[in-house]
Amino acid sequence: MTTSTPLHATTDTSSGRRPRVLHVVQRFFPEMGGTETHVAEVASRLTAAGEFDVTVLATDRSGRLAPREHVPGGYDVLRRRSWPRERDYYLSPGVADVVARGGWDLVHVQGVHTFVPPVAMAAARASRTPYVLTFHSGGHSSPSRTGIRGLQWKALGPLLRSADHLIAVSRFERRHFAEALGISQDRFTVVGNGGALPPPETDVLPMPGRIVSSGRLELYKGHHRAISALPLVQQQVPGATLTILGSGDYEPTLRALARDLGVQDAVEITSLPPADREGMARRLGEASVMAALSTYEAHPVAIMEAVTLGLPVVGLDVAGTGDLVEDGLVRGLPVDAGDEVVADALVRALRDTAAHGGPHRRVEVELPTWETTAAGVTEVYRRVLSRRGVTVPPAAR
Repeated sequence: MTTSTPLHATTDTSSGRRPRVLHVVQRFFPEMGGTETHVAEVASRLTAAGEFDVTVLATDRSGRLAPREHVPGGYDVLRRRSWPRERDYYLSPGVADVVARGGWDLVHVQGVHTFVPPVAMAAARASRTPYVLTFHSGGHSSPSRTGIRGLQWKALGPLLRSADHLIAVSRFERRHFAEALGISQDRFTVVGNGGALPPPETDVLPMPGRIVSSGRLELYKGHHRAISALPLVQQQVPGATLTILGSGDYEPTLRALARDLGVQDAVEITSLPPADREGMARRLGEASVMAALSTYEAHPVAIMEAVTLGLPVVGLDVAGTGDLVEDGLVRGLPVDAGDEVVADALVRALRDTAAHGGPHRRVEVELPTWETTAAGVTEVYRRVLSRRGVTVPPAAR
């Protein structure tokens, strides 16, 4: 395992070398998640384009991952130990040392929730290294953790306001953090996550009464609300079923709820590998409606993918999902909608799907791809580096 650049590299770009960019993220592959996927997809494309020399810095709660690793044909990964092992705080003093002493031309902090972002931002500011941050905000199933978010943003305010630029993954996120931090929206650029599904196979037909709900198995994702509405749906659509695509510690609770409501035989809980895009396309193609009942999605890629496949989506008019409701792509419900309201909306969508028959009709919606995501990030880097007097050598473009 080697890294291609020394920790104390110079920041002089007059020799024609590529600007060195450090992505700082709490976790990285082989640990899986949305932010991890975002960083991997963007880092690989930035590296392939040849304009920047990219390194990823992550933490390791287990102490078992390689401290230095090279992604073949791509970028380098550095890891520093973090604590505690079983919680999502990611306290890692070693992050500051890498950020401050690495001689980076730009630091890109990925995420905002854990101890990693403030440590990285403080180290970048102390070493006079320009830095940008992508929020990657998300919900939390703990009411106490959700309740202190406002105080958390205030505490991070000085570091966030000192950032050279801020990247939001949706219009909602830009509005939300601009208001919470008292920062002009002009300081933000919206760069959505990439996401694309292959066209479903022509023999995939929606199954009558099939509802799908996708996402990690956590309370705030709202799968339990789809289960609670299912008995009411079945009163109007006999034989209606629910498929939940996801994994997590909340699964036993969801299965217990289905048993209590007598719908355990109509509820399937399964998961797909993140890379199985064909499998996801088939699963969505087999459904007649998606229930998107999460109370917080900064940029709901899964919902957007369903929309492009022509699958009707019933979702809560909140956060990033609310952007899609505003755009007329999702049938919006109030956040406090009861089981009857949810069930009625799902029934209407199920009947609409049954009425037109045949496979879902793809909708021409311009979705961000990982290529457009990388392009948006690249433009931010160019502007920030230009303001700091760091030019990108023409040969690297």
